[in-house]
Parts: sequence; C-alpha cells; structure tokens
Amino acid sequence: MTDLTRLTAVEIAALVAAGETSAVEVTRAHLDRIAEVDDRVHAFLHVDTDGALAAARAVDARRSAGEPLGPLAGVPVAVKDVLTTKGVPTTVGSRILEGWRPPYDSTIVRRLREAGTVMLGKTNMDEFAMGSSTEYSAYGPSRNPWDTDRIPGGSGGGSAAALAAYEAPLAIGSDTGGSIRQPGAVTGTVGAKPTYGGTSRYGLVAFSSSLDTPGPCARTVLDAALLHEVIGGHDPRDSTSIPAPVPGVVAAAKLGATGDLTGVRLGIVTEFTGEGAEPGVLAAFRESVDALAKLGAEIVEVSCPNFTYALPAYYLIAPSECSSNLARFDGVRFGLRVGDDGNRSLEEVMSMTREAGFGPEVKRRIMIGTYALSSGYYDAYYGQAQKVRTLITRDFTAAFERVDALISPTTPSVAFPLGARTADPYQMYLADLYTIPTNLYGGPGISVPCGLSDGLPVGLQVMAPTMADDRMYRVAAALESAVGTFTPPAL
Repeated sequence: MTDLTRLTAVEIAALVAAGETSAVEVTRAHLDRIAEVDDRVHAFLHVDTDGALAAARAVDARRSAGEPLGPLAGVPVAVKDVLTTKGVPTTVGSRILEGWRPPYDSTIVRRLREAGTVMLGKTNMDEFAMGSSTEYSAYGPSRNPWDTDRIPGGSGGGSAAALAAYEAPLAIGSDTGGSIRQPGAVTGTVGAKPTYGGTSRYGLVAFSSSLDTPGPCARTVLDAALLHEVIGGHDPRDSTSIPAPVPGVVAAAKLGATGDLTGVRLGIVTEFTGEGAEPGVLAAFRESVDALAKLGAEIVEVSCPNFTYALPAYYLIAPSECSSNLARFDGVRFGLRVGDDGNRSLEEVMSMTREAGFGPEVKRRIMIGTYALSSGYYDAYYGQAQKVRTLITRDFTAAFERVDALISPTTPSVAFPLGARTADPYQMYLADLYTIPTNLYGGPGISVPCGLSDGLPVGLQVMAPTMADDRMYRVAAALESAVGTFTPPAL
C-alpha cells in the first residue's frame, strides 16, 4: 500500500482528483504521522485535527459532486504560527499571545482554504520570527529530522522540520532575513522567499514591515511553485502588495525540470564563496555549479562588495522596525496581562506583562531598535543602515545587468547542534549571512538542496531580480533534476 505521507503534493492532488484516494485518507495519514513522530521533532505548536478533517471532507464532497478542483485540492499544509487563523491559536512562538484565537484569517490562509488545501495546524518558530534556530520559541525548540540533536533552522524551523519528517507535504513560512531559506537548507527541503509585496502581509504578525515576506516551503521545487501560485498575487488589504499577477513560476519550474539551462547566465557571488563557509558546504556548492554548467548555464563570477555590510545594516533596520511594531503588545488590548490587580498603574502592568511575555531575544532586539531610533542616534545608526541598504540594492541592480540570476550557498554551515550558539547572538546571526541581502533588496530567493556534508544537507541559493521569481524556479528545478532530492534517516 502506498505511504501517502511520502508522496509529493502533485502526486497527492492527482490521486484525490482521480478518486484513487480521498482527501480524508490523506489527511488521516498525515495526522497519524504527526502523532507518531512529533514528540521527537516538535514541529507543531497546535494540530487542528477537527478542522483538518472537516476541510478534507469538504474537498471530497466537491469531488463527488463533480465540481472542478484546484491543483492542490486535498493536499495537507502546515502553517507557520506567525499567520492569523480564525478560531485557531496563533502565538507567534511567544507567551505574550499564548492562547489567542484570532477572529479572522490572514490573506495567505484564506487563499489556502479557497484552494482546497487542508490546514493541519500551526508550526513552531522563533518568538516573533526572531532567530535562526527555533531555539527562541517560548514553547521549546524544534529538532532537525536528519539529526534530532541539531537545529532545523529558524525562524521557521517548525515548517521545515514538518516537511523533512514527512508530517506535511507543504508548509508556509515567512522570510525576514532568511527564515524560509535557511531552514530549507539545513533540513534538505525547498524554501522560497517571493519578491517583497508579491505575497500578502495582511494577517502576518509583523516583525519588520519592510522585510517580512510570506512564502512557500516544500520538498520539491514544483510543489513550492504550485503553492507560491496559490498564495501569491495582489491583495488590496496590504498597502505594500504589488498590483501585478504572480510571475509564471509553475511553468518556469516545469521548464527547469527538463534540465536545459541553455542561454541562462548565472553569477556566483564571490563574497559568499570565500572564507567563512564550511569546507563541506563549499564543496557541495561547487559540485552543484558544475552540474548547472553541464545543463548549459554560463557561469561567471560577480562581485557584490556591499553585501558584506548587509548583516550589520539588517541588525539595525529590523530591530528598529521591531521596536515600533511590538509596542502594540501592552497587556491592554489583547494577549497576556500580568499584574492587573487594581492596585497598579497602567505603566506597571505594561512593564510586568512585557517582562513576563517577551523572551530574551525579543527583548534584545527591542532594546537595540529603540536605541537606534532614539534622539541623537537615529542618523548615526538607522539612517546609515538605510544608506547601506541602497548600496546593496545598487549591487543587485548592477549584477542583474550582467546575469539572469545570482547563486551562492544558502548558509555558511550545515545544521549546528542545539545549544551551540544560544550564548553567542553574533554567531547565531551569522547563520543568515548569505540570505539577508535579498531581503534588504526586496527580490526573490530560493534554497534548493544541492548535496550533503558529513551526512547533513547543504542548500544552494538562487537570487533573481524583483518580480522575476520565475527565473529562480527555473534554475532551482534544473538543479533538482540533476542532483535529485534528499531523504533524511528514518525517525
């Protein structure tokens, strides 16, 4: 009998559409898998068993009635707990929102429901998406299915771990500095950050509003492209949403899967292939570059000198926006409230609530951001960081005049052991060294598995111009056709 949890989203949708299996059977198989392994992985913060089965029954009823089904109808999906879900807990990995059940769906979730996908539940994450390992979740860390003593990346480690553990065939993440791509790289899965504004932020609990980008996570490039097409497109409820259709990402993924990159020019970012990356990561990356060349791509070296300033610029811009966005969590309007015994002032209640509700990394970034925005320091810190952001954008613009897309390793290292970097924030921040420039620029980026180093996955990153998301899918699918997919050891 076919193990439904091992199939791709494309395969599951085809079986459901043909009546060879039911959406309920598919959903039950994945719920059983979650029950079997999630005590070791901790990918989920909440499993919505009743809601998932109800959604699956609705898909089966539509098929029985002869109604047309979408390309992902009946396919289970796991949703990062940063997106609001009506009546389903949304915590953002924080105690300050523990138990909150939003009264509305985010646009991403609404589109998933309309497409007939089946939401299994909400996945674990670093608190307020601030972290690179999921160890900053207030509800305990997720673990990497390749080695449960190692991190699954962050901040969306729960979504990536759910994919690698075969608990879900599709997942949703959000990417502010690499939080989709970095977990994808270290778990051997595919993670795509769309062009900023290409997916709606309505209902996404904000961390850094000029950077946050929801996107698809999957085990294959085509599955990611199909999910991208479902969730993408203009949303009038998001003022930063681009009023343009989704680029042809599915067609591009199918074209790339033919293994022909003739006429495609790829630039290796020289700043990301020198010192700083583990030898095993660089070896897998170089082998993948050779594979891309054999598929017909022209490979050139491209220098983007200002990329080396992306990390410090990011850690001024993102915390500054965080300190503004998180001011709404005051213990008054919603969420946790501590110390409200009738004898304390509003300021005391706010202080006690935030002390109890926010974890150490969130407090660290709020303090950094508040300082950077304070009188007398704004121009020296936040203002200078925005100037660096402009220089990074110019580097991308100049590079894309020479090449169709840029490539680099996704991360400098493979998955590191749990606890290895929690005492050293700077070392933790380095996990996103290669992904942050794309966020500052606003363009799309994707991580696709490209090999193994000491038995652990390595990802290759493809970066494309804004609204040229289709280019990255073509290159990623071509590489996947050459190197294949990677399966973790059995849990």
